[in-house]
Amino acid sequence: MKYRVNDDCIGCGNCESVCPEVFTVTDGRSNAKEVVPEGAEAAAEQAKEECPVSAIESF
Repeated sequence: MKYRVNDDCIGCGNCESVCPEVFTVTDGRSNAKEVVPEGAEAAAEQAKEECPVSAIESF
């Protein structure tokens, strides 16, 4: 599964705290890496579920 962060992101950093292997906050906005490393899938999904503005999308 891949993740992306849409324009609703407020840059709170929660996703980076939960799954730094996939998400990084730069210039006040989160970004997702192209590939989710093996073993980080559950944490990436948790970050998506915990996003306070539902800015993380999976596909």
